[in-house]
Amino acid sequence: MSYQALYRVWRPQTFAQVVGQEAITQTLKNAVATGQTSHAYLFTGPRGTGKTSVAKILAKALNCLNVQDGEPDNTCVICQAINNGSQPDVIEIDAASNNGVDEIRDIRDKAKYAPTEARVKVYIIDEVHMLSTGAFNALLKTLEEPPAHVVFILATTEPNKIPATIISRTQRFDFRRITMKDIEGHLGDILDDKQITYDQEALAVIARAAEGGMRDALSILDQVLNFSDNHVSLEAAQDVTGAVTEQELGQYLADVHKGDVAAGLAVVRDVLAAGKDPARLIDDLIAYARDLLVYQSAPTLVDSGEIALAGDEFKSLAQELEAPWLFHVVNTLNRTQQQLRLTNQPELYLQVATVQLTQPASAADDSSNEDAAVVNSAPDGGAAATAEVNELRDEVAQLTKTVRQLSTAGAGRATPAKSKAAPATGHGRKRTEVNTHAIYPILGKATKDDLLALRNVWPDVLNKLTDRRKAMMNISEPVAASPDGVIISFDYDIMVERVQNDEVLLKEVGASLQQFLHHDEQVVLIEKAQWPVVRQRFIKEVGFQKQQASAAAGESGTESAAEPANEEAAQTDNQAADNKAVDTLTDMFGDGNVTVKED
Repeated sequence: MSYQALYRVWRPQTFAQVVGQEAITQTLKNAVATGQTSHAYLFTGPRGTGKTSVAKILAKALNCLNVQDGEPDNTCVICQAINNGSQPDVIEIDAASNNGVDEIRDIRDKAKYAPTEARVKVYIIDEVHMLSTGAFNALLKTLEEPPAHVVFILATTEPNKIPATIISRTQRFDFRRITMKDIEGHLGDILDDKQITYDQEALAVIARAAEGGMRDALSILDQVLNFSDNHVSLEAAQDVTGAVTEQELGQYLADVHKGDVAAGLAVVRDVLAAGKDPARLIDDLIAYARDLLVYQSAPTLVDSGEIALAGDEFKSLAQELEAPWLFHVVNTLNRTQQQLRLTNQPELYLQVATVQLTQPASAADDSSNEDAAVVNSAPDGGAAATAEVNELRDEVAQLTKTVRQLSTAGAGRATPAKSKAAPATGHGRKRTEVNTHAIYPILGKATKDDLLALRNVWPDVLNKLTDRRKAMMNISEPVAASPDGVIISFDYDIMVERVQNDEVLLKEVGASLQQFLHHDEQVVLIEKAQWPVVRQRFIKEVGFQKQQASAAAGESGTESAAEPANEEAAQTDNQAADNKAVDTLTDMFGDGNVTVKED
């Protein structure tokens, strides 16, 4: 094949040609020019930001026969051989497929020999985080005391997986995401060199879709050129990237702000009918709302290229839409974005979100917005504000639950343990009922030691599940445990319902618990927001039952041989019993979760 992809043709060959990493390239140039290079380098950063390209340029600069101011000339025999990949003293290794101890030992043994043609033998190890622990240990000694003629260049996208002992023996350079302005400028230079016409807005769409990676931007540009017959148009860029036009985004927000449900749903229908991805639509809507908020606060930032170009319609919307409503839009779409990961009907959730945005914010939405505002506006007390909001939410949930119980008293009893969630009825979904008949027996025997033992093995329990079921259980947390059962909380009520309806998943969790804890465990699920309410109610009921038992003992007179002889002794026994009850609850829930209040 004679044609080469753009990202291969336009790979930088000198430090000056690297886009968006000026601080790194200037540092390396100076080091080469002054002869103060290191024996080992670590290049980290997102994909497509130039790590491997800079590593090859550095290898050429270290061995170039006519280096000038730290730059290779790319004309000498050594530089041309490195460009062609035929230089035996510059070895590029993919650690993803050569991650064993034997491969690294082979490198260590061969590094002792002097280079055959070049001045310095250079090892470029890409995706170095994929090396095994044994391979890292084999590399460690060589990095610490390498031969004078060897330079190691390690590249990775996940530096957190590299041992600290390796990092400390290298010079680390963090490659940053390339700005949209730099990507647009580089794409424009390429198209001008190829004498291809383009729309500037199309380059902005491509740069945004690339998410800071030049290689991704060049790959998208390749697709657009093939799609649009050597003219980069805005429509072609939007079709290739799946982006939604600014006119459609602005029209959607204007319609839902006016409360026009039909018009908002029509925009969603037309966008999806054009083959656009629902998740990408939500991403673009959130970004557009963010752009409006930024423009309202700092209009000059629009010219930086980081956000959409401000047209007349954009400026008009920025004046028309209030900031609190835009916060509501971002929060609602963010929740919808999380729901899309758990469904195979994204259109349904988009339609529901559209209806929600056309209606006045509900109490739940208002509370969530206020929560976010309180947390974000507290620079020094974010944790305290969050705790206060959670406490208020728990109190509201408790009052709501009490009213529901009073209104449904006598309507029947809950189902036994592991009851299914209530089915959806009407236009809404009923909240999953809390199965106190299964929870209370577990709480009655729960201890802090059982809970600690459960939390210690919980990651192992999740690792034995399949990837899909593990993803469902990743947002769960053990909150109580006894020798007979465990209570698991979830962040969302919908996840409680999904897991309860998955009998295979519950059986797998039960089997894993039996394997690690060595006894059968009943698994009971509860929503995280409902757990404090149920726990507090259980504590109150235990105290009430204790008071009834004390009153019955007082009325029995002298029937019991263990009855106190006088009122003072009775009070002493009651006090001891209360202290024992408090000790029991403290052992179950921990010292910080039990508060004793005098009547």
